[in-house]
Amino acid sequence: MGTRIGIIGAGAIGSVVGGMLTKAGHDVTLIDQWPQHVETMRSKGLRLSGTCGDHIVSVKALHIYEAQSITEPFDLVFISVKSYDTEWAAALGLQYLRQPNGVVVDFQNGINDERVAAVVGRERTLGSVITIGAGMYEPGHAMRTDTGAIGFKIGELDGKDTERAREIAKIMNDVAVTKVTTNLFGERWSKLSVNCMANPLAGLSGLGTAEVRTQSGPRRIAIFVGAEAIKVGRACGYEVEPIYGIAAQRFVDAYEGRGFAEVEADVAAEGARRGGGRPSLLQDVMRGRRTEIEYLNGYVCQQGRRVGVKTPINDAVVAAVKSFPVGQLKPDPKNLDPILQVLPF
Repeated sequence: MGTRIGIIGAGAIGSVVGGMLTKAGHDVTLIDQWPQHVETMRSKGLRLSGTCGDHIVSVKALHIYEAQSITEPFDLVFISVKSYDTEWAAALGLQYLRQPNGVVVDFQNGINDERVAAVVGRERTLGSVITIGAGMYEPGHAMRTDTGAIGFKIGELDGKDTERAREIAKIMNDVAVTKVTTNLFGERWSKLSVNCMANPLAGLSGLGTAEVRTQSGPRRIAIFVGAEAIKVGRACGYEVEPIYGIAAQRFVDAYEGRGFAEVEADVAAEGARRGGGRPSLLQDVMRGRRTEIEYLNGYVCQQGRRVGVKTPINDAVVAAVKSFPVGQLKPDPKNLDPILQVLPF
């Protein structure tokens, strides 16, 4: 009998993962709260496109209210909802998790591992850092938008290299290249920095992942944002991994006026090389949904206050996004002007 996998939250990433794992022969159930999406997957299958190839996959999909029909527990549950939905999704996952050996993987943007662990127990919580990109612009259809050369990092909260982490990595290799990390939170802060640099700037401006790195204004903001996130992560005690393949220290140096142009050139080159689609925060804005800003740049600001590191540029980014009521933000490059005005140079 194979591993029974439940994915709570079949958004773009959850659907790409669930679809590819199903296609590879794994026993996967997708549970989602968008009724149209679930119904489309049931009636037409899940359509995948982009760098994961073009597939129509016959998936098992449940509406949230149908979770009570689950009779056979899951060995592995992925929490793949928006950060603000973490606790209830973790509680739902725990209810249908095989005891005592089932595990829950925090599979989200942001740093929510401790929040998941508080609900399901630290002993059954692992984290995954997602470096692939994905988009979903209509029900029943998810696309992978990165180059296809990157994947996932799976890690234990305590940094140990365990058999179960390796087992999950082996399963995830059927979606994209996956490695076990013994520095989960260093990887988390690196990914958080990337998300803070791209997501809100895309949401505010309407520019895509590549454009926020290749256009001068947003790219300059991004470097300051990333440097603050690195400084906060380090002050929290973590060794922040490279960002876009660029050593973390170079962003900090650039923030202080050393080698800014060189970092800019490397970020631009990486943006052109990697390409990409619309970051999740822009997708939320386009759908009139609540954003995850409090769990991205807002988290950096909150942790910065806790450890005594000032984050003026991230503060300005949060203020810009929150100056619009939910559903009222209309992407426009002009929305970046108030942030550009607070840059030190």
